[in-house]
Amino acid sequence: MNKTRLMPTDMPWYWSMSVPTSQGWRVNAPGALLFTGAQFSVDADGNALGEGDIEVQTRNVFTNITRVLRDGGADWSNVVKMNTFYVFDGPEDEAKAFWEKMTRVRVQFYAQPAHCGTGVRVSGLPGKGLLIGAAAIAVVPA
Repeated sequence: MNKTRLMPTDMPWYWSMSVPTSQGWRVNAPGALLFTGAQFSVDADGNALGEGDIEVQTRNVFTNITRVLRDGGADWSNVVKMNTFYVFDGPEDEAKAFWEKMTRVRVQFYAQPAHCGTGVRVSGLPGKGLLIGAAAIAVVPA
C-alpha cells in the first residue's frame, strides 16, 4: 500500500496536548477496505464495563478494534481513519482533562505516523454507562 500523509502547513490546529493524528491520507493501494463497526466497552450481555472510567472504557474499545482489525487481516498500521464518539457531561472546566485521559490511552494503540481521525463529543451512546465508542477504516494489503 502506498500512502501519502497530508499535513497542510497553512492549517494551524490547537491541541492541549501532542496528538499524532494526521490531517488526512491519500491511499493508492491494491487491497480491500476494512470497516469496523462501532466498538464499545461492554460484556457479552451488553452491560458497560468500566462504568464511569474513561480510561478503562477506552482501553476496552481500542482492544476490541484491534481484534476486529486482526480478524480482517489488518493491524493499526493499516488504519487510515478513526471516528471516536465520547460522552462527557461534567463541568466544562473538567472537559479538557477528561479528553486528555481518553486520548492518552487511544494513542497507545496508534501506528506512527497516525491515521486521520474525528472525535465528537455526544450526549449519549446506545447503552447505560457507556462513555466512548469508536470505529476504524483500514486498507488491507492485497
